[in-house]
Amino acid sequence: MAVYTHLGAEDLARLIGEYDVGSLVMAKGIAEGVSNSNWLVETTGRGASGSRFILTLYERRIDYADLPYFLGLLDHLAARGCPVPRTMHDRDGASWRMVEDPGSPSGASKAAALIEFLPGVSPTRPTPQQARAVGAVLANLHLAARDFPQTRANAMDFAASAAILDACAADALGGIDPALPAMLGHARAAAALDLAALPQSQTHTDLFPDNVLMLGDEVTGLIDFYFACTGPMLLDLAVTHAAWCFDGDNAYRADCGAALIRGYQDVRRLEEAERALFSDVAKGACLRFVASRAEDWLDTPDDALVTRKDPMQFARRWEFYHDHGAGLLAG
Repeated sequence: MAVYTHLGAEDLARLIGEYDVGSLVMAKGIAEGVSNSNWLVETTGRGASGSRFILTLYERRIDYADLPYFLGLLDHLAARGCPVPRTMHDRDGASWRMVEDPGSPSGASKAAALIEFLPGVSPTRPTPQQARAVGAVLANLHLAARDFPQTRANAMDFAASAAILDACAADALGGIDPALPAMLGHARAAAALDLAALPQSQTHTDLFPDNVLMLGDEVTGLIDFYFACTGPMLLDLAVTHAAWCFDGDNAYRADCGAALIRGYQDVRRLEEAERALFSDVAKGACLRFVASRAEDWLDTPDDALVTRKDPMQFARRWEFYHDHGAGLLAG
């Protein structure tokens, strides 16, 4: 279960009491997630936000200096009708607050945020109709976020992917798979790409199916914005395409791929420069996950009770974009 800090009933009730959402009725730890502690919270409140919320305690991989960007972006997008959860502000108007960790001998505190609960389930095998809906919602998000006043650099850009693979060392990468060391050269080539002239906005950059909630073919929620950053909209589209449009055997699902692109362009037509670079940007997007998964693979002990994600899954998707990516936006 992804609850690293255990807050007692009194602690949780006291925290919820700092918000104008009613009194705590129930708090259940959420198993999903690997970086933060999360609870599904129910209260006696019956306002516009309902009575169910997600409480997140930020544990690692989050720089608290980034929280105003992440949470402010949610509020900005929600106000413009995008299906993202709004942040609940406490009685002092703050979108997050520090909470004492009862298990810390030093009395350390951790940041916490209360976020609107959205209905829906994440698709396990997306249909073309669902892919098209996600493409349209992503384009709407990009347009709605263009006037968001804050910015954040992409900590997982192509240069970072190359640096991660370089730090892993070729012999260690070869121990995962003999084909993996070749990805380092490709990552260095991707790092040399200049994307500065492409249209920019605020981007999610991690829109896998498990970060999308749906009811049927309707997108009811985009969640987990903790990789969000300022950057090329094309990169966000490429990450989503690579995450949504392959089956469990890494075979490309042309129906989903075409539908996702069509849904995006129904809302925002790609510029010619974006169309020309799609294949290269999609390859760079794949290398991000090759790098992060290789790093996690090597850092995870063999006896750890964790299922490691295979970096070769996205290495094979890189090969698809290398061989066929140039034709995906034809027409």
